[in-house]
Amino acid sequence: MTLRLTAAIGRYPHTAALLDGAIASDAVALDFADLPVPNRAFAPMVREQRYDVSEMAIATFLIAKAHGKPLVLLPVTLAARFQEAALLCRVNGPVKGPRDLVGRRVGVRSYSQTTAMWLRGSLSGLQGVASDSVRWITFEGAHVLECQDPPWTERAPKGAELLAMAKSGEVDAAIFGNDLPDDPALTTVFPDPAAAGRDFLSRFGFVPVNHLVCVTRDVATKYAEAVAAIVRMFGEAVAGSDLPVGRAALTPAIELAVANCVEQGLLPRPLSRDEVWDGLPAGID
Repeated sequence: MTLRLTAAIGRYPHTAALLDGAIASDAVALDFADLPVPNRAFAPMVREQRYDVSEMAIATFLIAKAHGKPLVLLPVTLAARFQEAALLCRVNGPVKGPRDLVGRRVGVRSYSQTTAMWLRGSLSGLQGVASDSVRWITFEGAHVLECQDPPWTERAPKGAELLAMAKSGEVDAAIFGNDLPDDPALTTVFPDPAAAGRDFLSRFGFVPVNHLVCVTRDVATKYAEAVAAIVRMFGEAVAGSDLPVGRAALTPAIELAVANCVEQGLLPRPLSRDEVWDGLPAGID
């Protein structure tokens, strides 16, 4: 009998065959939730385990794991990208490059946002701009309710809007997600984002990972064979892409993400490899 599980996964070119049923398994069938964007699944997954299987931002997962949420990471990547193009400032503003952010106000939807985590890591590690040398203006809290923003953050006024604040100068720069504004009044903080991405790749050897996949601990414990089948299905879906699959392939990204989260006040302490992969059924590498 085929096990049916609920799943919340975004539609990308590499997940279309999975979502449309072209990639399937006799062991498990996934009933996909209808979500406008995949990040709508993150909060209900970490807070109440609403789905059996869910796409999950790497920063959110690490924070959730540190706070004991019953989630188990699967070694499959659904989204990865260089982040530098997401950091914008006014064309005629005071910020002309990354180092100008010291002492400045930078807006971001949430301090715990994965794009922001990777950018702050690059600013700190490659540009000498420590996370606590910037005043981060946020609009919402973390998906994990136990995670509190550090003291170098400030909540934007009620009703404020990130793009408007960036254009008016209320913030000196802003981090945007997938939907970058096409506005001639704004430009990238990194003068050459593509070159900055290549520098990151040459130094660390990977493209920053945004979204992975997780299951509830209950599913991982009770249905190990089904979890193995899910990993095979996702692996087939992303085959041919540059997205890393497997624990070894993901180790560099996860270890740097953990270090970034600790430096940025998102984790109380580093998580070991065993802690990150805790609960993953034996035989899944």
